[in-house]
Amino acid sequence: MRKLISFDWAAKKILRSKANFGILEGFLSELLKEDVKIKQLLESETNKDKAIAKFNRVDLLVENTKGELIIIEVQNQRQLDFMQRMLYSSSKLVVDHIAEGNAFEEVKKIISVNIVYFDLGQGNDYLYKGKTEFIGLNKNDSLKLSDKQKILFKKEEISSIFPEYYIIKVNNFDDVAKNTLDEWVFFLKNEEIKENFSAKGLSEAKKKLDILKLSKDELDIYEAYQFELHYQASMFVSTYKLGNIEGSIKGRAEGKAEGRAEGLAKGKAEGIEIGEKKKAVEIALKAKQSNLPIETIIALTGLDKEEIENL
Repeated sequence: MRKLISFDWAAKKILRSKANFGILEGFLSELLKEDVKIKQLLESETNKDKAIAKFNRVDLLVENTKGELIIIEVQNQRQLDFMQRMLYSSSKLVVDHIAEGNAFEEVKKIISVNIVYFDLGQGNDYLYKGKTEFIGLNKNDSLKLSDKQKILFKKEEISSIFPEYYIIKVNNFDDVAKNTLDEWVFFLKNEEIKENFSAKGLSEAKKKLDILKLSKDELDIYEAYQFELHYQASMFVSTYKLGNIEGSIKGRAEGKAEGRAEGLAKGKAEGIEIGEKKKAVEIALKAKQSNLPIETIIALTGLDKEEIENL
């Protein structure tokens, strides 16, 4: 199997083109169990921030032909408050996409798709879905829409009004594809597509996400990006262990629990600060060697013009 461009990089650089909507439509169709057609790609807040510090987070915001907004977020590194961010992102979309003075019935349906490469919460599955239901505290019945509401809202269930959340815990997948959605998860995890895979969008992904089709400059930046992800993962593990060691030592004198927390926080903060600068410089050097414009390097790394010129 030929190695393909990772999905998060594709989301940054390739899938934003209308010509490549078929790949995203295939993925969403398999996940949501219905044919999805993308009407347009919208600009989200995090898309506007191109600094290197944001490289571990990618999002795509699309509107389908049903008028629903689907936000796809990819998170490579551990974030303890990621679920709160899911809530914030979906809530902000609700507010941002209703015109002032419009009736509440015009509120957009939000679908939040979250692809995470770390252990989010406690659970052994790799696919989770969250939706809103109202259960009676006394009779244990489910609150349902009236016939008039069904006609007015064009919805059959109350849960269809509220945001829906999907979490794909990629690293929990056992690499055994039992259905077409599993084939997509296999690709998300391994950056490979097997010959017998038939999921919607994968044949197009196989053609358009081939690493060999990258130019030399594109390949240099892609490899720098992959290095950045590995570096961040190593930094997290190193600072976590350092924090535990420092915390344990101090904990013997001041209390194990307090010392462990302080050591972890200090070690992580110092390590991340040093690591962020170092990785930005490394990517800037590689980009300069590829003769990329200085404006592009500034956007990629977050370094200022003088710092880059002095490298």
